[in-house]
Amino acid sequence: MNRLLDSDLKRLLKRGVTQIINEEELVRMLRSGRPLRLKQGFDPSFTDIHMGHVVGLRKLRQFQQLGHQVVLIVGDWTARIGDPTGRSLTRPMLSAEQVKFNAQTYMEQFFKIVDKEKTEVRYQSAWFDKGVFGLDDIIKLTSKFTVAQFLAREDFARRYADGHPIAITEFLYPLMQGYDSVMIEADVEFGGTDQVFNCMVGRQLQEMAGLKPQQVFLMPLLVGTDGVQKMSKSLGNYIGVTDPPNQMYGKTMSVNDDMIIPYLELLTDVPDEEIAHFNAGMAGGKLNPMTVKKRLAHELVKDFWSVKDAEEAAGEFARTVQHKEVPEEIPVLNVPAGSDAALSAELVRAGLAKSRTEARRLMQQNAVEIDGQAITGDIEISKVAGGSIIKVGKRRFIKIVRE
Repeated sequence: MNRLLDSDLKRLLKRGVTQIINEEELVRMLRSGRPLRLKQGFDPSFTDIHMGHVVGLRKLRQFQQLGHQVVLIVGDWTARIGDPTGRSLTRPMLSAEQVKFNAQTYMEQFFKIVDKEKTEVRYQSAWFDKGVFGLDDIIKLTSKFTVAQFLAREDFARRYADGHPIAITEFLYPLMQGYDSVMIEADVEFGGTDQVFNCMVGRQLQEMAGLKPQQVFLMPLLVGTDGVQKMSKSLGNYIGVTDPPNQMYGKTMSVNDDMIIPYLELLTDVPDEEIAHFNAGMAGGKLNPMTVKKRLAHELVKDFWSVKDAEEAAGEFARTVQHKEVPEEIPVLNVPAGSDAALSAELVRAGLAKSRTEARRLMQQNAVEIDGQAITGDIEISKVAGGSIIKVGKRRFIKIVRE
């Protein structure tokens, strides 16, 4: 174990931290010199992770660098149910095959942040599938909690009051997450501020099992690029860990100005003193937020790709967005000769819009240009000449090639 200095302790417990339950006890445990088992669970509900997940992983890495044991729980059972936290409706259940596929890509992305050689990975199926946890265990587990306890949760209470259905499986979710803490004998569980209830269930279950209850380390939820809602792939307001450098840089540059400082604090190693300087400069009108945002974008691309990629992405952003030039390399969309497909359909095929409805909406907003001219209504692709450059939004381009 590395000796814990006061500066290390401050960095661990203050930056990017909302609440610790129980901080006094956690400090005592950290000063004891005993390697702690640090738990964080992830449900592979999608194939990729985003910067919202990175907040917790970065904090785990800090503990890991001091010699503590990180235990990542792959929620291959809870993902099938879906976390009810913050939901207004029941999530659709995922199949075991979907979860398994998603989990494979999760592993590669986790280890972009935490040290693979110093990380223990555990799948819930190791106890929920292998006969370790049976029907009698479910009965015993559910008997220790009441419906009233669960309906006291804000999200459940709201849905119940509004007459929205709550599946029994959703009540099982926090119990299953909590049982993970029992199985791995977690000393500390990490999660976002929306995970208080689930983490506290873990404490209770550990006490019931005769174990010392885990401490709970809560971190803020990262607001997405829209500046309004929690970062989420389903909302499209995310920056993906595997986004190509130019895309990662461009998405970061679209972040609301109010989120620059939180992003720097939660997602980078920029020193606190420098962040405070940025904050004061922007607040006093002496520093352009664009300058600080470029630093943020550079830091993210550098960390997930390389310094060279960050510099090239900055140059590409300056050319295509600030100076409105066409990128040096543009994806090609091959269009069969004589095709009468609608432009909206071709934009969907090219991945520049999620649906034809969205494509038409972008046109109405003057966000679609052909060779520099805005297109306000849907047209046939046959009216677009071969070699034309289509621009969607500020950063997405495609070149039409006739087959």
